[in-house]
Amino acid sequence: MGDYDSITITNASVGYSKDEPLIQGISLTLKPGDIVAINGVSGIGKTTLLKTLAGLVRPINGDVTIFGNKKAKRGEVGYIPQRLGLIRNSTVHHNVILGAMAGHTKPWFPFSRDTKIHTKKAIEAMGIESKTRVQVGKLSGGQQRRVAIARTLAQEPKLILADEFLAELDEETLTKVMDVVLDYVKKKNAIMILVEHDLSRAEKMATRILTAENGKLVEN
Repeated sequence: MGDYDSITITNASVGYSKDEPLIQGISLTLKPGDIVAINGVSGIGKTTLLKTLAGLVRPINGDVTIFGNKKAKRGEVGYIPQRLGLIRNSTVHHNVILGAMAGHTKPWFPFSRDTKIHTKKAIEAMGIESKTRVQVGKLSGGQQRRVAIARTLAQEPKLILADEFLAELDEETLTKVMDVVLDYVKKKNAIMILVEHDLSRAEKMATRILTAENGKLVEN
């Protein structure tokens, strides 16, 4: 299995200032099927690490290679941020189809028949088909979170980055959503990296658990 299947991080530091890195000396290799949970106290750099892997923040030093490239190709990475990143005055359908378009079309040809199919499947998987034409801003926090997850599933990425993606969900919905996402990772042989404060929940989902502490990332 080569670099084009994996994610490699070599002696990397993440943060917003060279003088004050949040996490230093990160060296990891992630293979298809890996589900990695990261825990640690707030403000220690977990979200910044996800943003770095998503290409939104540059590493302070070291190397980050996403499927053989310094920057992931269009559609390869699906990111579920803590604040969700939804267009609140647009419908559920519009938000989710944006994910489908990122994963199944080219920039110069943004529409394809497949996008509608993937959008419908993802919305149904999240159990929000009755909200398809509703503006996102009118939904509850838990429903909005399911829209964000549906957007990523419609994209069908090779890497899912999820920041507290199960927050605001009641226990029954949480279990269903978790099962759908884990099933996707298994069937697609994808990689998932998630920030999760609930250690027992992390242990249910993850194949590897890392803890951010004292400026380092330590595998449990």
